[in-house]
Amino acid sequence: MLRKIAFALLWLGFITYAFVFAPADQPDTFELIKNLSTGQWQGINPLVVALFNIMGVFPIIYSAVLFIDGRGQKIPAWLFAIPSFAVGAFAILPYLALREPNKQFTGKKDFFIKLLDSRFTGIALTLGTIILVAYGLQGGDWGNFFQQWQTSRFIHVMSLDFCVLSLVFPALLEDDMARRPVKNPQLLGLISFIPLFGPLIYLSVRPPLLEAETVSIKQPIAN
Repeated sequence: MLRKIAFALLWLGFITYAFVFAPADQPDTFELIKNLSTGQWQGINPLVVALFNIMGVFPIIYSAVLFIDGRGQKIPAWLFAIPSFAVGAFAILPYLALREPNKQFTGKKDFFIKLLDSRFTGIALTLGTIILVAYGLQGGDWGNFFQQWQTSRFIHVMSLDFCVLSLVFPALLEDDMARRPVKNPQLLGLISFIPLFGPLIYLSVRPPLLEAETVSIKQPIAN
């Protein structure tokens, strides 16, 4: 219960900060989002481009755990995973506040679950993220980014969203590791605290999901 309350308070605090205390919206915010979304990156700080695209990687990282965890929940995971592609932690935090402990995967793995569960998915996400980070660091202007962070609500909240998603990911791992034959759960748990790359490493090395065996009971034949 305390864990649920903590995530609920974090969610409410994040919403309050984003809409009350964060810097004001800038007139060109919509145009910036449109250009970032359509690949028109000329004149945009590469650090902003990299961060914006990384915030599209995070929902996939979370989906690789949420859709598996959601099999045993009363609330459907897709209600939170899909909106997270647009609003990030604003959608993930309510799921963490509402979910129940779930250490077993029920049913069979369909194609979608197999894709999310695959180590190749984690490796592909890791390689793509490395390219994005290298792009941002190579040509990025940190002075300009910090200035935008101070004056633009979009850049400011997106940066905090990155921090929140990095911080709360380990909260899902105890149950996810319980559903797998993990040999060193403590080590993987510590690695997951590394911002961004910790979750990616976890997805790349975690053992395949164990399916619960279905036990068939034969009814006695009446004479």
